[in-house]
Amino acid sequence: MMPPAAADVLAMAGEQVLTAARSVWPGAEVLPGPVTPSVTSYVQRLTVDGRDLYAKVSVCGVSLVSLLRGACGDLATVRARQAAYLVSPGSLMEREAAQLRALAGPAGLCTVPLAGYARGVLFTEPVAGPTLADLIEAEPGRTRELLGLVVRDVAEGLAREGVAEAVESVPIRERGISGTFARKFNGLSGGFYLRQTGHGEVLDTVVSRLRRARRVPSTLAGRVVFGDLKPEHATFPVDGGRPVYLDPGLMRGHEVADTAKLVSRVVLGTVAGRPAAAVVVLSGLDSFVRASARRMPADERTGWLRELVSLVLMDTLNILTTYLTAPADLPLSVYAAGVRDRACHVADLLDHATAPLAATEDGATWWRLYLTRVREAVAA
Repeated sequence: MMPPAAADVLAMAGEQVLTAARSVWPGAEVLPGPVTPSVTSYVQRLTVDGRDLYAKVSVCGVSLVSLLRGACGDLATVRARQAAYLVSPGSLMEREAAQLRALAGPAGLCTVPLAGYARGVLFTEPVAGPTLADLIEAEPGRTRELLGLVVRDVAEGLAREGVAEAVESVPIRERGISGTFARKFNGLSGGFYLRQTGHGEVLDTVVSRLRRARRVPSTLAGRVVFGDLKPEHATFPVDGGRPVYLDPGLMRGHEVADTAKLVSRVVLGTVAGRPAAAVVVLSGLDSFVRASARRMPADERTGWLRELVSLVLMDTLNILTTYLTAPADLPLSVYAAGVRDRACHVADLLDHATAPLAATEDGATWWRLYLTRVREAVAA
């Protein structure tokens, strides 16, 4: 049974976007636009009676990379499964629409305007302005300030009354770091998957070390977290207002999870892009993490830092392996292509950064060792 070709899957998803758009806006002129490169969901620009929108659809509830590797069968099977998935209650895009309402409602956060939802397709309006990633690149000296602003804004919003209740019935656990790690690297299938990356021997060792690493229980586990707080998921409007968030993955988890995903993706962008101001970015990142740790109660601090580094390494491994196993005919973003081009250095970073896991229990020491390895990877 042959896995489906990327062109066929993207064409199928594009047809579903047009069908859903015409059901939401009957009689309107719907014009499809360019597809945004993504390894997870299908995302496309379109205009409806001249109004610019983004459309997003999940294909069978799995990432596009998994789908194109044959996780859901051949094209005919994918079509049948997708037809059922689009009308099933609790589909990914239905939950994302509900989470955007929760963020804009009880959480009081600024989110992309929700334009509509139908037949498994989510429609949102674009937000003009640079992303957090853009601002860090343009103003590296503000790295600590910008990261702190986003993390505090999100944490304050998610702690407000009514948020936990709103999220309880529509969590998106698929985007959690620990859950993704456990799902991708379990049993025999995990070993086979790692071999497809071209760095299987090194990454298999990394997985084993992370599995053995002692995770520190915390009273901070169980809070509502954003779940997918990447630098490109926070946009700063051109009018200078509060950050606007997209692509939530709200769920209960460890409070440090959102910080970990931000750290992981900033580091990956720095290793892949090697910007001229990399030293400044990493210094700001270090200052941000240290300041965050100092705000923790003394008895929580070392556990918080250990959990941070554990999750950072897991997330880095999660996304690296996704990029490395993406089929050649699936378009990648500039960011993803850059990480894949520097994959040997990212793999070395993971290898060297996980080696001390068994040798130290001190979170601050582990963070220092991790950042040392990051600087080496950037310079390599």
